[in-house]
Amino acid sequence: MAKKSKKQQPGGTPATVALTTAGVPFTVHAYDHDPAHPSYGEEAAEAMGVAPDRVFKTLVADVDGTLTVAVVPVAGSLDLKALATAVGGKRAAMADPALAERTTGYVRGGISPLGQRKKLPTVLDASASDHDTICVSAGRRGLEVEVAPKDLADLTNAVLAPIARA
Repeated sequence: MAKKSKKQQPGGTPATVALTTAGVPFTVHAYDHDPAHPSYGEEAAEAMGVAPDRVFKTLVADVDGTLTVAVVPVAGSLDLKALATAVGGKRAAMADPALAERTTGYVRGGISPLGQRKKLPTVLDASASDHDTICVSAGRRGLEVEVAPKDLADLTNAVLAPIARA
């Protein structure tokens, strides 16, 4: 069962600290993470009772040698060719998970597009605009943050583009 809190927890994650510092309204959703669940994103959607098209996963890809963040609905998958096109690149491949963790400062399954150790180019799937708010990882497994897509795009300097496949 998800717990909701509008207040910043003391010593929050870098993602929640970034939102608080920017003065952006957000809601934290915490749930008990099950390590046996096959999909972090689907688990989050189920635990929070939120439609999977409103819960977005954060993926890190390598586009022509540049690590790039892709934020897509958990209900779909990332179209690597579309991601490359969105940032003016030619080729994209999923980044090595260990490199993604080192670069972002987050663990796999808890990578947030916000508050990353190193600011990376970011692309938010255009479907985010269909919703008043979306949920993304708040920086650890079992913790999501609900935020307006425009605020997320502004804070991450994200490009909005159709990068998800159903």
